[in-house]
Amino acid sequence: MDAITMIKERRSVRNFKKKKVDRETMKEIVSISRWAPSWANYQIARYTLVDNGETIKKLATDGVKGFVYNINTLKNAPGVAVLSFVKGKSGKLDEDGEYATSKANVWEVFDAGIACQTFCLAAYAKGVATCVMGVIDDDSISEIVGLPDNETVAALIVYGYEEGHPGPTPRKDVDDIMRFVEA
Repeated sequence: MDAITMIKERRSVRNFKKKKVDRETMKEIVSISRWAPSWANYQIARYTLVDNGETIKKLATDGVKGFVYNINTLKNAPGVAVLSFVKGKSGKLDEDGEYATSKANVWEVFDAGIACQTFCLAAYAKGVATCVMGVIDDDSISEIVGLPDNETVAALIVYGYEEGHPGPTPRKDVDDIMRFVEA
């Protein structure tokens, strides 16, 4: 599948078959994901994969701030990737220095976003559906999965084999989102 087709056809999927994705496939997806670009090639993204049903239930009850939509999706997900990132690196020219731009540590989230999209596209290429969740409780999730103190949660990504492929959602016209600077 070519890149343009992947970008246009990949969907956020919330309905999964009751079949786990094998760990070797998930290792391949993360191996592809590690090629995502990052500030100064610091590669701050980390992937904690959860395929234990009881832990997924704990994430559903304690990790999404009571957001029913996410709770219901998690209850039916065979797997969850906790995307986290190492704090205090992106945005600096050297790891121990000052931030190089006015964006400061915002670059961490930017790098995590690139890593997230790369993970979702890699999964799609391997036949695995995903959905990114942003309404989350970082501290609770960190505790549930045992993240190191130098990492913080960026997002939860549920994954599995899709039960039906959702259709495309409407997109804004290109002229509504693009402009050229006239000299």
